[in-house]
Amino acid sequence: MNKPELLSPAGDMEKLKYAFAYGADAVYLGAEEYGMRAAPKNFTIEQLKEAVDFANSLGKKVYLTLNTVPTNDEVDKMPEFIKKIGEIGVHAVIVADMGVMQMVKENAPNVDIHMSTQTGIMNYRSANALYALGARRVVLARECSFEDIIKIRKNTPKDLEIECFVHGAMCMSFSGRCLLSHYLTGRDANRGECAQPCRWEYQLVEKSRPGMAYDINESPTGGTYIMNANDLCMAQYIDMLVDAGITSLKIEGRAKSFYYVASVTSAYRKAIDSYFANPVDWICPNEVTEELCKTSHRRYSTGFYFGPEHAIQSTDTSQYVREYELLGVVDECKDNILYCEQRGKFNLGDEIEILSPKGENIVFKPEWIKNADGEFVQSTPHSKMRYTIPCEHNIEPMSVIRKKL
Repeated sequence: MNKPELLSPAGDMEKLKYAFAYGADAVYLGAEEYGMRAAPKNFTIEQLKEAVDFANSLGKKVYLTLNTVPTNDEVDKMPEFIKKIGEIGVHAVIVADMGVMQMVKENAPNVDIHMSTQTGIMNYRSANALYALGARRVVLARECSFEDIIKIRKNTPKDLEIECFVHGAMCMSFSGRCLLSHYLTGRDANRGECAQPCRWEYQLVEKSRPGMAYDINESPTGGTYIMNANDLCMAQYIDMLVDAGITSLKIEGRAKSFYYVASVTSAYRKAIDSYFANPVDWICPNEVTEELCKTSHRRYSTGFYFGPEHAIQSTDTSQYVREYELLGVVDECKDNILYCEQRGKFNLGDEIEILSPKGENIVFKPEWIKNADGEFVQSTPHSKMRYTIPCEHNIEPMSVIRKKL
């Protein structure tokens, strides 16, 4: 029984470092060109080299997304770009286009090829065909059930790796192949610019009755968010994910905050390690599910893992559930003093909680706050201000400070 890889998102260098600090075995990220996410601060070539060197120093991996479907003009420029990432030593590229796959094989033959969820792999024949063409890993469509995954694993070569999303936002379209955003706003979802119109509240209007809008629901108390997908959360089913033979457990969220990356990665690290410490009588630790409620999220579900009839949507709201607020990060702990950087305001007397890279939670009320000049203050109101607080515990650098709302 092999321990699966924990794969976390890294929208920028800060998120990459937090992902590794909180337990990720690998990260996936995008370059400034050819990635599926326009919003994150994607990596320049120089930053990408820095990321790979940093990962190598930790014995961890970096996967680069090349999963857009390129235009003819973009294709002309890709071979040179692919040569550069091969020289940098990126551990794998995530691709969705067969032409891109061929260019990687020709221009960076030492780089592993992972076939993106955008490819729509739902069966073992597709997985085997891609393996024969040179794929090292397949990222299965999010619509796959446990039954589908088990059958794919049983009917594919043992050295073909299988990656599955286990946490984060779900797309209402088939593995992200959505034209709705482009049609309504001109922002192309498959170019990383999705406006998420599936999260909007809709009403029904009949053409000959202008101004007469009707809610689209099945009960008087229902909502009209008819395409709003719940977030995926599979932490409670690590045992089943392992038994299904999944190689890599993937967390969605390159556009999310470093705090989200740290918190969710920490929770899944704890869930995986606790299972392998006691696989016979394993039950997901309460602190795992509690941690996953301390970051902003939509209502959780198990997606398609237990069949499409269990892929529940929330039609009454598209709002996030938000119970905690990020306050800051710990840069250093010295002589029972925490040296911190502000990321949110808190007041003297507030109870705060610290999450460390080891997954520990420490709750206390600081007796005082001092600003960067050593003056006692009542709060931390200024963005990224430096401050110190006393703490009895030895707190690791890169710990995050938060409070319950």
